[in-house]
Amino acid sequence: MQRKQIVASALVATLLNVGFLAGAALGGEKWKAEHPRRAEVNHRLHNQNARINEGLKTGKLSSQQAQALHQQDHQLRQEERADAAQNGGHITKTEQAQLNQQENALSGQIYAEKHPSAQ
Repeated sequence: MQRKQIVASALVATLLNVGFLAGAALGGEKWKAEHPRRAEVNHRLHNQNARINEGLKTGKLSSQQAQALHQQDHQLRQEERADAAQNGGHITKTEQAQLNQQENALSGQIYAEKHPSAQ
C-alpha cells in the first residue's frame, strides 16, 4: 500500500511540475508578446482595428466592408502569432518587414474604402 502511495505521489509531483513549467512558459509569453518588433506590429494592428470600427460607427464603412477588413486584420494577427511561435516568442526583422508591408496595404485599403471620393 505504501509503495502505491509513493508512486502516486511521484506521479502527482511530476504532473504538477509539468503544469508549473507550462504555466511559466505561458507567463513568459506575455513578455515575448511585448518584444519590440511584435509590439510594433501589434500596435499597428490595434490602430487599424480601431480605424475600421470608427469607419463603421460613422457610416463611412458598411458592415460588409468592415467585416472584410476585420477578417484581413485577423489574418495578419494570426500570421504574426504563427511567426512568433516558430521563433521562440519573437518575430524576425524579415517577418516584421513582411507584416509591415501587409499592414501598409491594409491601411491603404481602409483609407480607400472610408474615402471613396479621394481616389
